[in-house]
Amino acid sequence: MYKQLSSGVKISITRSISTSFELYLASIGWDESKFSMEEFMKIWQKYFTENAAWFDKVPQDVLLSQEFHEELAQKIDEVIAKILNEKPTKKQIDSIENMQKKLGTNYTYECKAEAAYVEQQLKEQLEKED
Repeated sequence: MYKQLSSGVKISITRSISTSFELYLASIGWDESKFSMEEFMKIWQKYFTENAAWFDKVPQDVLLSQEFHEELAQKIDEVIAKILNEKPTKKQIDSIENMQKKLGTNYTYECKAEAAYVEQQLKEQLEKED
C-alpha cells in the first residue's frame, strides 16, 4: 500500500518522520537513556496530524489498513537508521571543535543530526557569554 502512494506523499511521510525524530531527540537532549519509542510515536502522530501535508492525502481505508501500518513501521525504522548512520560533515566537526575549544566543553556526537544539535547548543552557549 505504501508503495502505491505518490512520490510526493512518500517524501512528505519521510520528512515528517525525520523532522519528528530530530525534534524528539532534541527535546531529550539526545540522551539515549531517555529515549522512548512510544513517546516518539506520540510526538510523530501529533506532528503529522497537525503539520504534515501527507495525512490528508492518504485515503482513509489505507490509513486504517494493518498492511499500511506495517509498511509505515518499516519506513520509520529505515528513516531512523539513516539519520543515526549519517556521519557529521567536516564543516560541522570543524565548527564544533572550534566552539568547544572556546568554551572548554567536550560534547560527543555520533551522527550528522546529533552534530547539528550539539552545534546549536554550543552557539547558544557562546551567545550567552557575549
